[in-house]
Amino acid sequence: MGKSQKKRSMRRHNPMRVPDSHLPKGLASASASSSRTEAILPIIQKMESVDPAERKWACVAVSNLIQNDPSTRRLLQGKNIVGQLITRLSDSEEEVVIEAAGSLRNLCIDGGFDICAEMFNKNILAPLKTFIPKISATLSQFLASPKESPENAQKLVYEFADNVITILWCLSETSNKALNAINQISLVPFLMSFLAARDKLPLSTVTSAAQCLYVLTDENPPIIDEVRSNAEYTACLLAIVKLEEAAPKANGKDKDTSDVRATAFRVLTCGILRNVSPIPPPSIAATVDLDRDVVLPTLEPVLSSTDLQEITQAAQQAIDQQESIPQLESLSLKHTPKSDHKTPSELELERLETRLRTVQLALEILTGMCATLPDPEVFSGAPGADSQDDNEDEDDEGMEDARDIDMAVEDASGPEAPQPPAFFTTLVAPLLKFVHPTTLSFPPLGAPSLHPPTTSALSAIHISALECLNNIFLSMTTSARGQPSSLSLDLASGRAVFDAVWGALRLVGTEISGAGQERRREMWDIGVGVLWGVGNLFKGALVPTEEQVQVLIQFCNAAQDPQVKVKTIGTLECLAQHPESVDANRIISGYLLSLLPPTANPPTPTEPLLQAVSALIDIYSDETLPYDVNFRQGRYLDALVQSVEGVRKVVRSIDRKRERELRLRGEEVRDNLVAFIQYRRGLRL
Repeated sequence: MGKSQKKRSMRRHNPMRVPDSHLPKGLASASASSSRTEAILPIIQKMESVDPAERKWACVAVSNLIQNDPSTRRLLQGKNIVGQLITRLSDSEEEVVIEAAGSLRNLCIDGGFDICAEMFNKNILAPLKTFIPKISATLSQFLASPKESPENAQKLVYEFADNVITILWCLSETSNKALNAINQISLVPFLMSFLAARDKLPLSTVTSAAQCLYVLTDENPPIIDEVRSNAEYTACLLAIVKLEEAAPKANGKDKDTSDVRATAFRVLTCGILRNVSPIPPPSIAATVDLDRDVVLPTLEPVLSSTDLQEITQAAQQAIDQQESIPQLESLSLKHTPKSDHKTPSELELERLETRLRTVQLALEILTGMCATLPDPEVFSGAPGADSQDDNEDEDDEGMEDARDIDMAVEDASGPEAPQPPAFFTTLVAPLLKFVHPTTLSFPPLGAPSLHPPTTSALSAIHISALECLNNIFLSMTTSARGQPSSLSLDLASGRAVFDAVWGALRLVGTEISGAGQERRREMWDIGVGVLWGVGNLFKGALVPTEEQVQVLIQFCNAAQDPQVKVKTIGTLECLAQHPESVDANRIISGYLLSLLPPTANPPTPTEPLLQAVSALIDIYSDETLPYDVNFRQGRYLDALVQSVEGVRKVVRSIDRKRERELRLRGEEVRDNLVAFIQYRRGLRL
């Protein structure tokens, strides 16, 4: 099918919580949309004050001002607030250092890649590296003699550790350069010390350590090897996810918050175990079937107990009741609130966000479990890759003498195609409930979300669920042409899945190109892949609607990514093969023909062109079907004949060395096109 499975969500496990993509570029637009422009200068001035109380005030003020406010965040960035805060990490006053770390942490999780990259480029790792041994020493002292250290001192250190660890995991997702630098810090023993002492430490700090380790073990061989080879580490991780183990203490938070965080902690640990598997002996984890006995039993209750509509209603209620945060002018130096000051509504929204992020994480782990296909083979070093370069003209000439071929579809997957696990079909229904948007899933058109962190988490869940479904159906299709009956997925279920995904995309809407609507577009980009996967399993059985055909054609025309075009063309191909839908078949085939040379204007990109040619061959490979009347009356054979030379030129232009797989695919489609033309001519219809 020419599709690849999604194994991980790039490097960003925690999408930008408070996006600023709805704002025009530059500082002017941020200044125009921020209500706190005048407050920024005093912060910058006090950041370098000789009075430590003023420096602390400035750090706290940054956290307060950027809360759910991307305009003010961008303005502060323009004033080098990142560089100023990094400088404060080396401040002589401990409280200033702690508040600076808290503000940098908030900037990291709210602002995403750009801010994290700026921090890395401004050498934030230099001061962070010095904190690791200090935190470790203090932690050991507290654990050894808890009664000898004041509780407020412990709280201070734990919160500081939480902030430092969070910054490190955000940085590790920024770039490979940042990840490699962090690999050199030797963080694994440091992070595992928190997990090992989980029953004596605040749950939030331990969870941050698990989050950091989860990210660091994501396709990162040095860290994977370090964790995997240490039997004590893997035994500790396995013990955490045992159902009977009590959760780490909640450090005074209410039970609901504790339960939510404890679940997040265990799900993260499942993710770490999967990242480092297979685990070798002598670890006790080597004796366990992780997916069957650990991961699925942990993740399934998380999904089954979550209702996105209920969470959205609760979030909306909290938003409506949200108390205003302290205004900057009311923050006196004597009564500076802590940087973690939160109102009851904010605490409720934070608890709901943690639930949503846990669901997102569970879906992310399941997506990896459902990626059963091997990675695409790399052909660049294949023997004989260069030897055929001189024979292209001979290949083309040989096509004129191509023999008649049987147009029956061959099993392209081959006898070695892996069989998908039986649990695949049991996941489909639970996953479908997570693809339907709620009222807070996306920002309104042309405006920011009412609560960006909730919107960010909800949209991430929808996308993760679609990615997981995409992997499931791609695996099922590739395995011996799917054989849906062997996986207990009947025709009615297939139609229900297709309709459910289409229904979700309808709710997303088609206005997906505006600023701030990137997640809507991503839903469509992945959703059409799921539709294609389902369509391939049930070719000829899905009844297309006029709306589906028209919207998919419009979406294909508007798509910039060639891979998205390929998936959309594949979906249209499946819909065109419903025998009785003659009108839909005519519209779809007419569109596919319009993509072919020499009439396509502008020329269709290579991969979508190959998919369109392949689709037409597949649709009209059986001349006995009712819709074949369109092929004959529309003189499609003439159009295909006219396209041959253009298709040959496109295939010839594909570099054999750099795009070996695509070149082989192109040659196959070219050969099939010539043989198909000869086959249809031979029918004399």
